[in-house]
Amino acid sequence: MKPRLSLLVLALAASAAAQNVPEKFVVSGNAAAKIQDFTTINLATAERIAGACEKAATAENVGISIMILDNDGNHVYMDRMDGQGYLNIVTAEMKARAALAARAPSKVRMNRVIQDPAAEFEQIQLGIFTNSGGLPIVVNSQLIGVVGVGGSAPRVPVWSDEICAHKALQEVIGQSVPSLAEDLPARRNPGRGNAPVARFAAAEPPKSSLPAEFVVSGKGAATVFDANQISLGAAKKIAGACREFAASKGGAMAAYIIDVAGEFVHMERMDGEVSEDMRTALLKAQTALKTRQPTSIRAAQLKNDPSGWPRSAAFYNFFTESGGIPIVVDGQMIGAVGVSGMAEEDEACAVAGLRQTFGDRALIPAYPAR
Repeated sequence: MKPRLSLLVLALAASAAAQNVPEKFVVSGNAAAKIQDFTTINLATAERIAGACEKAATAENVGISIMILDNDGNHVYMDRMDGQGYLNIVTAEMKARAALAARAPSKVRMNRVIQDPAAEFEQIQLGIFTNSGGLPIVVNSQLIGVVGVGGSAPRVPVWSDEICAHKALQEVIGQSVPSLAEDLPARRNPGRGNAPVARFAAAEPPKSSLPAEFVVSGKGAATVFDANQISLGAAKKIAGACREFAASKGGAMAAYIIDVAGEFVHMERMDGEVSEDMRTALLKAQTALKTRQPTSIRAAQLKNDPSGWPRSAAFYNFFTESGGIPIVVDGQMIGAVGVSGMAEEDEACAVAGLRQTFGDRALIPAYPAR
């Protein structure tokens, strides 16, 4: 049997086994055959869920961070709205992983701890974050992924991170999404003290010399005390242009855009990408941020002088493959991008995103004429 025919037979067999899940929600065809999984959430669905939640958050005049994982726990899509900080970002992922571990809303574990505070230690030992905001994404009784939302103060029953995620799932998946679990009143802390809590806020938001569409500004900049962090809008534009570049080449990519503090701003994984591509894309972005250079520079230097490999890996924890570029606009660094999955064209994919987003204002790797 020819390889292409074998792939088709495998695809048809796996598709039949997963026929209860409409193809519009999951990775399908050759991309699914490549990862041997026809039941994992696709990029289009993850992007729609994130967009719906962000639209709801904007209507409430709040910011959120949202993380969508597949049913194996791999990153599929992530957004950090402008003004979100470390705790908002990491809790979104922890909530998603709690929902994945329990195959249930993360609020179920939170309610258990409210009823029995001693239970939290066991949950922590299991690596489970007991806070609401994580929900399974289930279609026709099949778990295809999970979503976690963090970053906004709850005003139950009107608003919460969980309500944001639930509304988004109803909009994208449909009314088959289960109702939310009961909200229990939080337990009072009998040992609560009266220590004064300081106020720590800037009188005026910081300002950047860059256009507002490129960087976090206004209220968001004031929250993080930084007017030179790449905005979510710019980050998504970089990834979108890179996605178009990859598709035009018949390929697929995973991309991470991080801010100047190394926190996630946006992440997306095209259908068919494996966890190795996601991991290497992130490592490239982190290395570009630390070195303030494209990873292709360190890769070329090590090819010219391999004696530096052990030091780069062991002492510096650099990942020296092409595809990571600092995002420098008008001479100001505002983040970093890492791309993987396109082999020797990872850097070209990232460059396409930078050029589409910033034009000639972005600093691009320049190579000497041969």
